[in-house]
Amino acid sequence: MTTERREPAQTAGERAMLEGWLDYHRQTLAEKCRGLTDDQLRTASVPPSELTLMGLVRHLAECERGWFRKVLVGDGPGPIYYTDEDRDGDFHLTEADTWQEAYATWQAEIEIARRNAAGFGLDDLSQGKSRFTDTPFNLRWIYTHMIEEYARHNGHADLLRERIDGTVGD
Repeated sequence: MTTERREPAQTAGERAMLEGWLDYHRQTLAEKCRGLTDDQLRTASVPPSELTLMGLVRHLAECERGWFRKVLVGDGPGPIYYTDEDRDGDFHLTEADTWQEAYATWQAEIEIARRNAAGFGLDDLSQGKSRFTDTPFNLRWIYTHMIEEYARHNGHADLLRERIDGTVGD
């Protein structure tokens, strides 16, 4: 797996800018995981935290699914990794969990997210509503939130990767 990260053009239009930054952050997380073994990707390297690189990928697959399927288009697939009994199941890994499965699932959710978003304008409102305010979101809000979600977790990924094998980068 090789990723090619590119920041969006400095003069891109709003939608291209938002999509470009979201893709940049998706690629950043993939790059942070590149070249590691399943055991390394399952390593919670900052005890007592259970946070792992593979767990972050699984969590962001859940985020892609939740925001671009459940919220944006009102699609009703259930969660992939967590349950009502284990709300943090995306982070609870076992020896049976593999990078191949986590990466494939994450990429599949990203592709569905792109397809679903393509049918909406930035000002178009989601089918799903906020659980806090019972109001819909526009696509612009969802893109901005997902950029924030990835950026925050990429900071975690930086620390995890450096602790695992000393690799640093942006």
